[in-house]
Amino acid sequence: MDLRKLKTLIDLVSESNVSELEITEAEGKVRIVKSSGAVLQAPMAAPVAQVVPVAAALPTAVVPQPVPETPAPAGHVVKSPMVGTFYRAASPGAKSFVEIGSQVKEGETICIIEAMKILNEIESDKTGTITQILGENGQAVEYGQPLFVIE
Repeated sequence: MDLRKLKTLIDLVSESNVSELEITEAEGKVRIVKSSGAVLQAPMAAPVAQVVPVAAALPTAVVPQPVPETPAPAGHVVKSPMVGTFYRAASPGAKSFVEIGSQVKEGETICIIEAMKILNEIESDKTGTITQILGENGQAVEYGQPLFVIE
C-alpha cells in the first residue's frame, strides 16, 4: 500500500466518527486506531512500526555539529576527476604505475579509474615526486577525492 493511500486513510479516520479501521490487501494488513493521536500500525508480516501523522508531529530543531577539519596534505594534490573504482595498476598482477618516491612528469599516467566499465587513465597534472598515495587499490572514489600528493 502506498504512502498517499495510507495518509488518505489516516485523514479519513481522524476526521470521522470511526474509531478503528482495518484493511487487508495482498501486500499486507493495515490497522488504524483513533486515539489522542492517530497511530498507524504497519502490516503484521513486516516489523511493527508506528507512524504519527505530520499534523501531530512536533517540530524539532536541527543543530549543526562542527565537523573536525582534516589537515590538507602538503604539496600538490591530484584529485579524482570522476566517480569510479581506483586502480594503481593496469591489471591485477601488473606493477603499479607509481609508488611513493616515484618521479612523475606532467601527462604521465599515474592510475586508472574505472567508471561504467570504461578504464580511464588518470594523468599527472604536475611534474614532481609522489609523496603520498591516498587512494586504496580497488576501492570506490568520489569526484574531487584526493588520490596522490606530488611535491
